[in-house]
Amino acid sequence: MSSVDRSADALRRALRTIPDFPEPGIQFQDITPLLANPNLLARAADVLAAPFADAGITQVLGVESRGFILAPLIAQRLGAGFVPVRKEGKLPHDTITTSYELEYGTDTVEVHADALNADDHILIHDDVIATGGTAAATARLVEQTEAALAGFSFLIALADLNGRDALPADAAVHTALPVAGA
Repeated sequence: MSSVDRSADALRRALRTIPDFPEPGIQFQDITPLLANPNLLARAADVLAAPFADAGITQVLGVESRGFILAPLIAQRLGAGFVPVRKEGKLPHDTITTSYELEYGTDTVEVHADALNADDHILIHDDVIATGGTAAATARLVEQTEAALAGFSFLIALADLNGRDALPADAAVHTALPVAGA
């Protein structure tokens, strides 16, 4: 077994599945046991940063709220900055926004208008990709700037929900832990 496979296996074992949270039928992937272990936390950041080591990433966008946890660690490993992507109304300065459809309504994400520029190469990170709506909306925020989208990183992909299909086809996507089921 390679070191990458051993790392993924160790990370996967640290996940805890919580049935019927936050609502019936959802198999919530709880990452808090992984986060509580400093060795696994560092390993997760290493595994998520490695595929983008030579991509010239200048900013890592972390999506609220669990994307905030690993995105700064990934950014540090890549020698990049960290930019938070927040829900509407949470950032104190001028913002750019985009809305996206949820199963029962819409949501809006935003980033500071001056956070990205034409010289930036962007990595978008979130803890989980399910249907891909939030990640695709975050990519649309990047499109509203002159920055270049280099790719996406996710700790977990709920493979059965095909979230990759919602993302730009030409973007690099790295997932540390594909998980079957929703």
